[in-house]
Amino acid sequence: MVDFKKLNGRPKLKEGRRTNFINVRFTDVEYKEIADLEQQLGVSKTELIRMRILTDAKKVVINSKELIKNLDGVGAELGRIGNNINQLAKHANILKLQGQLSPLVIKKFNELFEEYIMVQQTLEAALRSIIRAMGL
Repeated sequence: MVDFKKLNGRPKLKEGRRTNFINVRFTDVEYKEIADLEQQLGVSKTELIRMRILTDAKKVVINSKELIKNLDGVGAELGRIGNNINQLAKHANILKLQGQLSPLVIKKFNELFEEYIMVQQTLEAALRSIIRAMGL
């Protein structure tokens, strides 16, 4: 006869076993917020609370899929802006060769380009702060 080993489930942990329990109460609004985060991030409520409390308090728990999707959109928009700037510069060079480039057009282009550079610098600073918040 074959001797079958009795199955007792998962082996007992000797180290790292969680034996302490904390009972916490939340308002309906707080609980809904936690449940929403649980669904968005794909982690359990327990793991979410554990991450928020035990990890570095400055780190932020984020939905990486949503972040990547939004950053992809920002990158695409920056590409379109760069394309527009190149088209405007080409058009300005053609007008300059024809002697039809107005100083007013040059002034307006320079103002818009300076504004674009400020927006790009703000975006770079925001991306750096996101990276720092993620703890990378």
